[in-house]
Amino acid sequence: MGNDSARSYRRTVRHFLSYLTAQHPAVRSLDQLRRDPHILGWLSLLRSHHPPLANQTRAIYVIYLRRMLEELAWTEQLPALAHLLGRDDVPRKEHHLPRPLTAEQDHLVQQELQRRDDLASNALLLLRHTGMRIGECVNLPFDCLRTLGPGQWAIHVPIGKLKTERWVPVDSTVCQIIDRLRSLRPPDTPSTNRFLLVRPRSRYSVTRMLRTALRQTVRAVGITTRLVPHQFRHSYGTEMLRAGVSFAAVMKLLGHKSPHMTMEYVEITQQDLQREFHLARSQPRHVAPPPKAPLITRDGIDGVIDSLLAAQHVLEMLRRALPNGASRNRLGRFSNRLTKILAGMRKLNMP
Repeated sequence: MGNDSARSYRRTVRHFLSYLTAQHPAVRSLDQLRRDPHILGWLSLLRSHHPPLANQTRAIYVIYLRRMLEELAWTEQLPALAHLLGRDDVPRKEHHLPRPLTAEQDHLVQQELQRRDDLASNALLLLRHTGMRIGECVNLPFDCLRTLGPGQWAIHVPIGKLKTERWVPVDSTVCQIIDRLRSLRPPDTPSTNRFLLVRPRSRYSVTRMLRTALRQTVRAVGITTRLVPHQFRHSYGTEMLRAGVSFAAVMKLLGHKSPHMTMEYVEITQQDLQREFHLARSQPRHVAPPPKAPLITRDGIDGVIDSLLAAQHVLEMLRRALPNGASRNRLGRFSNRLTKILAGMRKLNMP
């Protein structure tokens, strides 16, 4: 179990025991716990919290308490504990809409970051051009940039939030940003500090520095909307999808395990749908090429029928590849005529 999970379990236990002490002091043992009123009262307390708790926060409390009760049901031989909390008690996940920067915001922020050209600004530019999480960027090693071939580079993103690691392809612009970050390292940096972004105290101090730098940048360019570094991931994912990268590849680039999560990051507008629709109609990618005419191996009327079927198949493939119009309609009429001819040929009674 990781340190974060251990802290969450302890926080959940403290919260639940504080509730029992205040509302049900008579409960002194596990076998006294009941769904009503003990568990239902605790769930009601979570919903009425002020200020309101996010659905995700309430879900963490419920999930962790449920796991502990299931474990206690096994270790303490109290099967009833496993049924006090069910799956339906976990609050549904909030639906988050994609939040990429607008084109104007993106241009102003990047322009100001390039003008400042300090450690924090280059780190934020690295986030924007790679789609990394801020925690992943802070944990990047000094040698994160790898050469894969002539003119090909990738950043090795170490194990992050979802306990996965990945390689993110980058271009020469990102290579220049990495070189600039390396040059901005203080000359007295100890050799034991092998992170790309030097930590004066802890990783959290670097995270705070980046968030503060973005707030200052946004204020400097006159943007009144609140922007956070995580929106760079939304902008990167949307940019990659519009550039022609497949959805599965965008999912891998962002380091997601579920396509549902990726859909919360990429913004698909009506203009995107129109562009993809007309591109698919003008340049279809999944229409099979016209097959070669098969060799006719049967004699007599059967061989003629085989030839007509092959001609009709080639005609239909050609018709589907054409846009809507007079030519496509005319080929459709030709195909119908062949269908009638085939029906007549099958009715012939020839030796």
